[in-house]
Amino acid sequence: MADPSPAAVDAQWVDIPMPGGSPRAMPAWWARPAAGTTPRAAVLVLPEVFGVNGWVRSVADRLAAEGYSALAISTFWRTAPQLDVPYDAAGLAEGRRHKDQVRADQLLSDVAAAAAWMQTAHAADGLAQKPLGCVGFCFGGHLALLAATLPVIAASADFYGAGVSSGRPGGGPPSLALVPQIPGRLWCFCGDADPLMPPEEISAIAAALRAQPGAGHRLLMAPGAGHGYMCSARGDYHPEAAAAGWAALLELFASSL
Repeated sequence: MADPSPAAVDAQWVDIPMPGGSPRAMPAWWARPAAGTTPRAAVLVLPEVFGVNGWVRSVADRLAAEGYSALAISTFWRTAPQLDVPYDAAGLAEGRRHKDQVRADQLLSDVAAAAAWMQTAHAADGLAQKPLGCVGFCFGGHLALLAATLPVIAASADFYGAGVSSGRPGGGPPSLALVPQIPGRLWCFCGDADPLMPPEEISAIAAALRAQPGAGHRLLMAPGAGHGYMCSARGDYHPEAAAAGWAALLELFASSL
């Protein structure tokens, strides 16, 4: 089953100004509910290593069709601002080359800048002071866990963000060690047939979330699903798991934002 076509939405490329007087801007895909509709809330979408491609843009569009204003940001804007590579070995190698050049502090700065832009853009809608949601996939999922530590993020969904128990972009302690610092809710989604997330990583994630009782964190396992199961453009696409994941994502945002 392919991703359903969203209802009418307004979507376009935008440039997000970066702090520190940077002359460069971060490209992003901005999708909003149809004109005249006040967004329910604002959500950041963090892509896989393949860039802000057609599928990632479709995620933002689907969220807009559900009433959210969604911004999919180019996390590799420093080295490849227009990155959009295919789901093949060459595309994966190219994406990983750029992934290896970014640090956690840079990525968090980008998320904070994007969140501030979203709040300013929706000042007339009453969302200027309202926390945001966040969803990321693969490397973007890892980043969604990091982004969850920001006070502006009320709910974050990490879809199969590999390596959170063993490292952090740019080096440093494992990103999973930051879970106690998360002020909002974090839901982690993993397939039980994902070769990039072995049992020891799943166990570490489960333990880290359990260690924060009352925080509203959850680990949601997708039976029979591999890596990338949400993406209809990938070989690991799992229609049933994708449908369940999308429903849970909407549940998280509806109950948190």
